[in-house]
Amino acid sequence: VQLVESGGGLVQPGGSLTLSCVASGFTFSSYDMSWYRQAPGKERLLVAFKGSRWGSTNYADSVKGRFTISRDNSKNTVYLQMSSLNPEDTAVYYCKARNRFSQVEYWGQGTLVTVSE
Repeated sequence: VQLVESGGGLVQPGGSLTLSCVASGFTFSSYDMSWYRQAPGKERLLVAFKGSRWGSTNYADSVKGRFTISRDNSKNTVYLQMSSLNPEDTAVYYCKARNRFSQVEYWGQGTLVTVSE
């Protein structure tokens, strides 16, 4: 089982970035997918959620209107489109897969997003 995030990097305030998370080793379509982030010295927090069955979405208040989560089951990939980035969005971003039946969870290794001049 693997979740591999990519797309992180350095971006200026107001900029945009798209993260990808490619899954392997499990039935992607049966898993709810989420993005979390963890800023230095802070706890890991949910950023966005995309359900497996009906494609429902949910966002943290801090990113509503700026971030969009999507998934492509044919590519076993979940995306996080981020826009209007500000320094408070600086964090390591992780994707998580959770089986909607068994609640088994898998985590990726994270990708660093730094928003700075």
